[in-house]
Amino acid sequence: MRALIVVESMFGNTRAAADAVAEGVRAAGAEAEVVDVTQAPEAVPEGVDLVVIGGPTHAFSMTRESTRKDALAKAGSPNGEAKAETGIREWIAAAAPDAGVRVVTFDTRVKKAFIPGSAAKSAAKALEDRGFEHAERGETFWVEDTPGPLKPGEVERAREWGRSLVS
Repeated sequence: MRALIVVESMFGNTRAAADAVAEGVRAAGAEAEVVDVTQAPEAVPEGVDLVVIGGPTHAFSMTRESTRKDALAKAGSPNGEAKAETGIREWIAAAAPDAGVRVVTFDTRVKKAFIPGSAAKSAAKALEDRGFEHAERGETFWVEDTPGPLKPGEVERAREWGRSLVS
């Protein structure tokens, strides 16, 4: 089995979760590659059986150019222009559906009472609408605050979730 993990990350928290998912996939005996959404291919590469897509939740959903610009300014991120233009929302809109590939989403978000919304949920719906027949919502990994870090235990939970995606 071969997995491609496409990740959008502003502060590094979603990337840390994606890297942990990849570690879990590898620990289960499969191949895994993590690719930033700005570098991700629009067509699923030959031989990839699983695509995992992760992004932060901004304004109750997937990021938009305006929310990315705001987050990148707060993060002082290098390559901010490229990251501001392309998030998982844009990647999904441009992606070539592959009926035989399983696609699972995940997100990161701040854990606060009564704050709804999930990038993972909206991404799974967008993938399904785009024609990915095997798209499903995966996990949410929690961050302490907007800049992070991930809450204690979330890296381990992401690693275990990655392992479970293979079995």
